[in-house]
Amino acid sequence: MLDAHRLRLFRAVVAAGSINGAAAALGYTPSAVSQHLAALQKETGLVLVEKRGRGIEPTMVGRTIAAEAGHVLERLADLESLVADLRSGRVGSLSVSYFASAGAAWIPPVIAAITNEFPRLRIDLRLIELVHDSSGEPDVEIFVEGAASTSLRGYDIEPLLTEPYVVVLPENHPLAARDEVELSALRNERWVDNDVSRGPCRQAILDACSVAGFSPGFHIETHDYPTAISFVAAGVGVTVLPELGTGNLPPTVVARPLRNPTPTRTISVRTRDAVRDNPAVHRIMELLRERVAFPQVA
Repeated sequence: MLDAHRLRLFRAVVAAGSINGAAAALGYTPSAVSQHLAALQKETGLVLVEKRGRGIEPTMVGRTIAAEAGHVLERLADLESLVADLRSGRVGSLSVSYFASAGAAWIPPVIAAITNEFPRLRIDLRLIELVHDSSGEPDVEIFVEGAASTSLRGYDIEPLLTEPYVVVLPENHPLAARDEVELSALRNERWVDNDVSRGPCRQAILDACSVAGFSPGFHIETHDYPTAISFVAAGVGVTVLPELGTGNLPPTVVARPLRNPTPTRTISVRTRDAVRDNPAVHRIMELLRERVAFPQVA
């Protein structure tokens, strides 16, 4: 295999027109350049230069090798740059999975910062509710405890937030005037369901209602929090959801804390072992922690 360093020296000799000129330009001794040139001719089995007066001149074969070496060395420089970028997390791709309410509250500002700081990094965003097994395991996933899209084996897991649920009511509802609402006070209300997946978020509500001594009366089934809130605004009923899902309430509804008991859910983030040292992953984690610590920051 040809030595790339010797090819660079040979091109310098061709460009300078002499060994002394190349040595001066590169900070080598003429003797060292001559040794590398002799070694390159031995590697190729070709005569690359010939003496001409006090200097040397590349042979026709030597000019051809020098020209082609230029293309190779350019590609090698690109590869070295790519390796450096990959090492620093500036290129490549990352897959990030998230659930809907985290997506609305956290994902846009986090991904906006990442694409600005790592402009050559490709981000593959996946909504957990729409992910199929064929999608493969994500590099980073924000998930509700008990609802990861795939196995947790091979991941580092960090809890981000344990958040309470609230009840969303029409502003003219009798319970809207209270600072807190007893969960049992919702016993006879018309409930708007908001979790078509029947996952752990909905189960947290059912478990809390069971402790309060009743089962919620779901009269309308919706697929997501915004739709459920729209039904509440229309006066159809009430809905209970995690606090994170109340980011953009219409002016005709209010959200009130629940107590006795207060349903909660724990949100965690997992990162695949293989990307543990990726700078972009480290930055995503920093940004997520900031969003949790300072939710009011736009």
